[in-house]
Amino acid sequence: MTRIRAVLFDIDGTLVDSVYDHVTAWWSAFRRNGLSVPHSEIHARIGKDGSLLVTELVEIAGGDRDDEDLTSALSSAHDELYGERVDGLTVLPGARELVRASKDRGFTVVLATSAPEHELRALRALLDVDDLVDAVTSSEDVETAKPDGTVVDIALGRARVPASAAVMIGDATWDFLAATPVGGPGDRTGLRRHRCRRAARGRRGRDLPRRARPARALAALCVTRCRARCATDRPSVRSQW
Repeated sequence: MTRIRAVLFDIDGTLVDSVYDHVTAWWSAFRRNGLSVPHSEIHARIGKDGSLLVTELVEIAGGDRDDEDLTSALSSAHDELYGERVDGLTVLPGARELVRASKDRGFTVVLATSAPEHELRALRALLDVDDLVDAVTSSEDVETAKPDGTVVDIALGRARVPASAAVMIGDATWDFLAATPVGGPGDRTGLRRHRCRRAARGRRGRDLPRRARPARALAALCVTRCRARCATDRPSVRSQW
């Protein structure tokens, strides 16, 4: 097994507790535009490329997914409503410590996100770990966000490591898919993937204390190989996720 040399971190929902703020903002944006969509449908798509998220939810709400004025209005409303909630965001317990432990162990640290620049600025200011970060990606780097794997490819390039020497840490299905061949062209063979909720649990599945040793969680990540198997190039979604 190739030695881990880089750790790629998603931010929303992985390092910062922002998922439900996005859910609420999207739900309110749809209500503002005369549409209703279940919170569960929104939640299931958080972390996905914004344009894909909007068109899918518009269809679920019974709207016209090809109405560009509507999709634009929804995206603008979300940005406004989410922006009003940014000051209330919090860093998830142990997130800074995990990033610091990664750096202290000599790993290259990359914030591998496809968040828009205006959201990323707020997230980075809140995290306050820029001195520990070697590289960052954002929506400015890609035309399509996760689950498209381009952002992961760019993160690997900026870390200057092959996929087999990196681990991707995220909270959403879309992070997982972006780190596999399902994410499209790009050599992501051997890239380990780990969902942050698993990283915060002990060997028997019990939650570790809030002040859990980040190094212990990271050590668990680095010795675990993703078990996704594929008949062609499509991995099983079971594996560690």
